[in-house]
Amino acid sequence: MQSTQQHALPFTCPHSTQLHKSAGDTQFNQQLQAQVSKMHRSFLLLLVCALAAASLSADTAIAQSQRSWAELSGRDNWDGLLDPLDADLRRAVIRYGELAQATSDAFIADPASPYAGASRYAPGAFLRRAQAGPDPGAYYRVTRFLYATSGARLPDGLLTRPAPPGAWSAESNWMGYVAVATDAGAAGLGRRDIVVAWRGTKRAVEWADDLDITLVPAAGVVGPGPGWSQPAVHRGFLSVYTSRNSTSRFNKQSAREQALAEIRRLLDEYKGENCSITLTGHSLGAALSTLAAIDIVGNGLNVRGANDTVPVAAIVFGSPRVGDDQFKKAFESTPGARLLRVRNAPDVVPTVLPAAFYKDVGAELLLDTRKSPYLKRPGPGPAAWHNLECYLHGVAGTQGAGGGAGFRLEVERDLALVNKEVDALADEYPVPAAWWVEGNKGMVKDASGRWVLQDHEEGNLAM
Repeated sequence: MQSTQQHALPFTCPHSTQLHKSAGDTQFNQQLQAQVSKMHRSFLLLLVCALAAASLSADTAIAQSQRSWAELSGRDNWDGLLDPLDADLRRAVIRYGELAQATSDAFIADPASPYAGASRYAPGAFLRRAQAGPDPGAYYRVTRFLYATSGARLPDGLLTRPAPPGAWSAESNWMGYVAVATDAGAAGLGRRDIVVAWRGTKRAVEWADDLDITLVPAAGVVGPGPGWSQPAVHRGFLSVYTSRNSTSRFNKQSAREQALAEIRRLLDEYKGENCSITLTGHSLGAALSTLAAIDIVGNGLNVRGANDTVPVAAIVFGSPRVGDDQFKKAFESTPGARLLRVRNAPDVVPTVLPAAFYKDVGAELLLDTRKSPYLKRPGPGPAAWHNLECYLHGVAGTQGAGGGAGFRLEVERDLALVNKEVDALADEYPVPAAWWVEGNKGMVKDASGRWVLQDHEEGNLAM
């Protein structure tokens, strides 16, 4: 009880003993109130300053970077920034990862839907609807959707059900988008950034492409050069990137042609401005980003004039190997081709293609999400180790690639995001597994009281 009473006593101001000795209770109380009032005003001033600083920090997180945007985009191949991971680069990698994650979050995967394979959202408010980052839509706007087809032929066993009546397309799938920095984004980033975000594997035909590991010449995308012969790349990835289908209104142009045409258009629209091109994606999307990066630089599509070459960088997650040793030589010998490959140590996808035939390209940022105290022990398993949200959790907390390096969250990302598509969080966190689903799976009551499927926005099939 004595201890409780002592803790309940009011605080003592620095001069209270002197006040007691020099005056009666009335004078003491007056002086004490004056001291308290002064301290109260000081506290309020400090609080207001702190809140203002926090608000400024939140609003200008990009602008306050200590590193130049050129450094963060790999001007020096990210030398000295990866281990330990630079604070500004950590935030930049997460930002591009969230733009890539939006391609997964917006994708209609349910084969029962006539819109399976399409984006759920229209381009206009896409980033806001997909909740791509803490302030979606403030820094980028989507200018074009990208669609892909493939030359792969599916074995019968991969066709789990026929396309539903009224299917939007039997030949094409939505594969990602092109976005450009808004005026506010350009001011914060320091340049007009053009982003191409590619989606990872979702559809059966894409699994067939992933498994088509034959190496074939990448003629047209990248050719022979000084010090290397004709590069060869994964046939399935190249098919997704370059295939056309004259019977599909979405793929009269290949995904490659769509992306490059939009990049050229935006570079022309902002020809008086400082621009950059950033490619991002996860898994299959990472492989497509790798092809696009060497394609753009090797074919000079980023050159606007004699002294105006737009920097190109790819920031990719969980990427499989894409090409052979000649592809590696071409990538690493072509000035301006820069790629940061984020890899989670237990993820098998980045190493599954044999190193005897396929070679890694670019700089590597190595993570190990098994070190995270927030995830299941001994580990959530292969699906979570490859999952992009788990990757971003790893980027937020990695303390280095060494065996003795620990894990501490340096960027405050909501832990619930880890369970968006998988069951990876430790059981002490009450977050359902795979919780990112459309309300009632898109079923709504119509005017007659019947339940009907309404799983997409108007305009979701925009080009």
